Amino acid sequence: MASFKPTKIQVYPKLGEKVTQDTLYWKNYKAPVQIKEFGAITSIDFSPVAPHNFAVTAFTRIHIYGPFSQEPVKTLTRFKDTAYCGRFRSDGQLLVAGCEDSVVRLFDVSGKAALRMFRGHTKAVHVTDFTSDRYQILTGSDDYTCRLWDIPNATELNSYREHTDYVRCGVTSKLNRDLFITGSYDHTLKLFDARADKSVMTMDHGQPVESLLLYPSEGLLVSAGGRHVKVWDLLKGGQPLVSMKNHHKTVTCLCLSSNGQRLLSASLDRHVKVYNTTNYKVVHNFDYAASILSLALAPNDESIVAGMTNSILSIKHRKSPEESAEVSGQQRRTPSYRVFVKGKNYAPKQDDYLVSKPVKQHLAKYDKQLRTFNVSNSLDTALATWTRLRKPEITVAVIKELDRRGTLKNALAGRDEQWLARLLNFLIGNLVDPRFAAVLAPAAEMILDVYRRVVGQSPLVDRQLLRLQELLEREIDYQQDLLEVLGMLDTLFMVEFALEQTEDGEHRR
Repeated sequence: MASFKPTKIQVYPKLGEKVTQDTLYWKNYKAPVQIKEFGAITSIDFSPVAPHNFAVTAFTRIHIYGPFSQEPVKTLTRFKDTAYCGRFRSDGQLLVAGCEDSVVRLFDVSGKAALRMFRGHTKAVHVTDFTSDRYQILTGSDDYTCRLWDIPNATELNSYREHTDYVRCGVTSKLNRDLFITGSYDHTLKLFDARADKSVMTMDHGQPVESLLLYPSEGLLVSAGGRHVKVWDLLKGGQPLVSMKNHHKTVTCLCLSSNGQRLLSASLDRHVKVYNTTNYKVVHNFDYAASILSLALAPNDESIVAGMTNSILSIKHRKSPEESAEVSGQQRRTPSYRVFVKGKNYAPKQDDYLVSKPVKQHLAKYDKQLRTFNVSNSLDTALATWTRLRKPEITVAVIKELDRRGTLKNALAGRDEQWLARLLNFLIGNLVDPRFAAVLAPAAEMILDVYRRVVGQSPLVDRQLLRLQELLEREIDYQQDLLEVLGMLDTLFMVEFALEQTEDGEHRR
């Protein structure tokens, strides 16, 4: 008796991941170091001066970490309530932070006590930053106001109340000490000049604004709010340039790579997207374990630090050239291939005796059912949810085998409404796939032949049949259009060929 031959599953070529320079650059980081903080991490800021420590604002404290330390080198705990937005000054010596108790505190990084306390806001302060001259502080609050403070005298210089909702983000100009921009939950961005009594430019983001970023040239502004990231041209009066919608949930923070050519956005959907600032296409993607509230890049992109809602601080350090070379060398030296092919190329001699070990044949479930002629059950197995969604080539191979045996009609007959709808749904999803069309088109015709009498009795099946009809009509239109294009191309090629022949003949004369 001949042995049973398993169903042959056609192997189709797979498209590999496209490896670009961005892929190599952004994947060249070590496994993340994870540190548990005391609460959700709302802000991360790197010091502009070496050794580039970074301040992590979480719950009622600010931890300052060294570039490679897993323990804080400094802790600022002089907050009575939740702290927000710890920011370094450009010289790295002072740090300012807001608080839920509406008080703004200024710290000396080398000390613990607050040097100054600025009182004037009536609600939580979520925005703090230094102006470019180092002697003033910008703050934004849930009391709808943004204010400028003088550091030496600890006094308020200006107060602006133009927003109609919480002010949750802001950025100061590094080129002009009088300019700053704020973003609010009232969907607007406002550009202020400290020499004027009111804002000088207003832009509508269309969603509550969560984060702002100025390009180094300060001609372009990036805003994040809702699922949108938008780029504005400040030199053209706040004209919108680009609107990107690549996240599935609210975008919470933005940052720029050290060379200014890559923009990063982080979101509550646990993803960080990397954009090319030339065409604003996504060139890379990072995945995290929880929703991201804050993100920062170290100078020269040496580290990526992300703060999440589950109080985890994730730190990825860039690999050194030696480590990268060592990893690639390990990948090249893997011995597994040599082990498995050892002895395979041995040629037996004339006097050798071959001692073979019988190989046990392992059959898939649908093959076992086909072996016992349970054609209906084998088709059911091939139409299981995981198989038909993840491995449609298996389902198609079983249908092809049943058709070859002449038992496909028997396997299709006598089915209920739900099963038939599932099969029709599979056909709708795969019938126009060039890989499967040759097998599924006869199967679809056979289904219509078997169930012709019950058409019109089930609304569910009727809807699926109408969708299948529309799909086929659309595919036929596409094929006809392609044939027309091919006809045009053939005509063009023939005319070009005739012209070349004519030119050659004239040249010979």
